[in-house]
Amino acid sequence: MSGRDPDPDQLLTPSEVAALFRVDPKTVTRWAKAGKLTSIRTLGGHRRYHATEVHALLGAQSGSRAGEVVAHDASHATPPGGFPPR
Repeated sequence: MSGRDPDPDQLLTPSEVAALFRVDPKTVTRWAKAGKLTSIRTLGGHRRYHATEVHALLGAQSGSRAGEVVAHDASHATPPGGFPPR
């Protein structure tokens, strides 16, 4: 598997996704709850994210650094699609 073409079946943990976007894993969970990122649940109830979708979001950030998806306060970071509804 190359860095550009993730395995379509590969699943990432919240921590792995957070490392790619340079945000806290709880932020990734908030994105999933807000519908900004699709998650699936393992049999144990843990969230996992499809690598292809995560890399597509990173690709949408090609004009900027991945870390720029965060807001002023990292605990309230927003995904590339904008702010979650209140």
